Amino acid sequence: MLGLLMAVLALALAYFALLDGWYLVRVPCAVLRARLLQPRVRDLLAEQSYSGRVLPSDLDLLLHMNNARYLREADVARAAHLARCGVLGALRALGARAVLAASCARYRRSLRLLEPFEVRTRLLGWDDRAFYLEARFISLRDGFVCALLRSRQHVLGTSPERVVQHLCKRRVEPPELPADLQHWIAYNEASSQLLRAESGLGSVVKDQ
Repeated sequence: MLGLLMAVLALALAYFALLDGWYLVRVPCAVLRARLLQPRVRDLLAEQSYSGRVLPSDLDLLLHMNNARYLREADVARAAHLARCGVLGALRALGARAVLAASCARYRRSLRLLEPFEVRTRLLGWDDRAFYLEARFISLRDGFVCALLRSRQHVLGTSPERVVQHLCKRRVEPPELPADLQHWIAYNEASSQLLRAESGLGSVVKDQ
């Protein structure tokens, strides 16, 4: 019995030492909860909330939530969002997948130890290659927007238009993207062109 207990402890230690253990647990759990325990969201553009609290493991040397933790929490919330509105299921049905191709973050106020917050995620729109999402970190103490993240989910194996058509059973025109998001998309494209030129690649080669 003692030998079995030691083996389990060794496996647990190896799991968390060699792998990003909590992340590999949290994302599947968030997706399963969205699919099995929460009602389906039919409106693709509807905002969804994912609750959290700043834990000691989230802190940096300044004793506030580390900037990298915002990206991770946004990742978990985004997975739950896409599962609940059906995008993940549609991607699977079409034999496709979506990968994070770009993101940007604006930090407005620190989240402190044990402070409760919500990540409010919404789909802003899509183009011929990607979905664009926004995540707002809202302090539940006073409703302040502590951080704002934008992300570009590149679709591989199909197109965003086909994913939306699969969900809605009809062709849907994408909404007009906000002006600031259009500037960010233009910046990403200009950056890609510069990097392709530096690498000696032609304009035919595309980033994700």
